[in-house]
Amino acid sequence: MKLAHFAVALAIAATPAAALAGESSGGLTLGSKAPQATTKMKNIDGKQLSIADVAGKAGTLVIFTCNHCPFAKDWEQRIVELANGYTARGIGAVLINANNPDMHPEDGYAEMQTRAKSRGMKVPYVVDETSAVAKAFGASVTPEAFLFDKSGKLVYHGAIDDNRKQPDKVQARYLKDALDAVLAGKAPPVAETKSLGCGIKFRS
Repeated sequence: MKLAHFAVALAIAATPAAALAGESSGGLTLGSKAPQATTKMKNIDGKQLSIADVAGKAGTLVIFTCNHCPFAKDWEQRIVELANGYTARGIGAVLINANNPDMHPEDGYAEMQTRAKSRGMKVPYVVDETSAVAKAFGASVTPEAFLFDKSGKLVYHGAIDDNRKQPDKVQARYLKDALDAVLAGKAPPVAETKSLGCGIKFRS
């Protein structure tokens, strides 16, 4: 575990200062249910979906992310692969963009549609139009993952893995390990990590 945190430290050290927008170790407490679970959000296909609508029999993955953030971009393909792959295995998944596109036009709805198509995204990518869902979760950066087990309790919160820049040098696959544990009906080996990313540009 110390080695994994050392790798995180190296990844941070190698990151340009301008890109280091923040980190989150707050948010929901472990064991909590998903807040705002029935709040409808506009998906990239135009349909209105809630977290409850996408919940899986084995568990549910919620990731707050966006288009413009360099952290989200670096982890994006891994996020999509995990979300697509585990949805097919019974884990429901939804990616949520709570950013204000007036601050970053790249986070606009049309851009979300384009990005989802180019990345082969098969899971919902929705707009948190008032940022109410993100605020209820206590999410503060992108990307930030929340994984709930089949009973709806939060069992993992935090980062995707320990090396955003070099996928081939990842040593701690926090989210993947947590997903595998949930499928096996076990507790994740690591339940909480710090999410590194750009601060969410909340809508007023």
